[in-house]
Amino acid sequence: MMKVRKLIDSFNYAIEGIIYALKTQRNMKIHFFVAVAILFFSLFFDISRIELIILIMTISLVIIAEMINTSIEMAIDLITDQYHIFAKIAKNVAAGAVLISAINSIFVAYFIFFHKINPYTLSVLHRVRQSPIHITFIAFIVVIFLTISLKAYFGRGTPLQGGMPSGHAAVAFSLATAITFISENMLIATLSILMAFLVSQSRIEGRIHSFFEVFVGGLLGMLVTVLFFQFFT
Repeated sequence: MMKVRKLIDSFNYAIEGIIYALKTQRNMKIHFFVAVAILFFSLFFDISRIELIILIMTISLVIIAEMINTSIEMAIDLITDQYHIFAKIAKNVAAGAVLISAINSIFVAYFIFFHKINPYTLSVLHRVRQSPIHITFIAFIVVIFLTISLKAYFGRGTPLQGGMPSGHAAVAFSLATAITFISENMLIATLSILMAFLVSQSRIEGRIHSFFEVFVGGLLGMLVTVLFFQFFT
């Protein structure tokens, strides 16, 4: 009976650790959100058993790496609150492991879903490719005006520096969306969206915008551009 109780306690402690990481670590929340979204959308595709196993293993690897990274950070902070080069190296190496696992997950998702999404995407892109070129520029200008208006409404930041929403993210995702529609090429579309993500990440990394401000900006840019291409083509 005692052994069974200890086993139950072990499960409880493990679940508490997962919940703590999910509550306190921003990156962990992002990983969980993306994982749930990927698994949900995988229901709508013809995913083989092997592909599903690879997908679950990849998701697990990212979450495990993030939890180990959190454990290392907590252990170091418990030992010392002073700057030490070895503490810095330990944290950086652990963060690097998370980065590698995240990049690996992107490649895995790309190779699993690319050939499944590609036929549907090309069909949609073909319908909008003949759109007048000026629609792209009008959408681009509208995104800028909306961004400036929202910044003025919320009363923080300038068009190029801080505030709600992120102007850089809005413009980057607007252009990436337009390139996706015009190019009718999944590789070019993927690269343009990747560039938009890098622009957004640099705004967060530079502490110019919060994640929410960048998210709203990117969503604004994408939605406005998609609406223009849908309604005026």
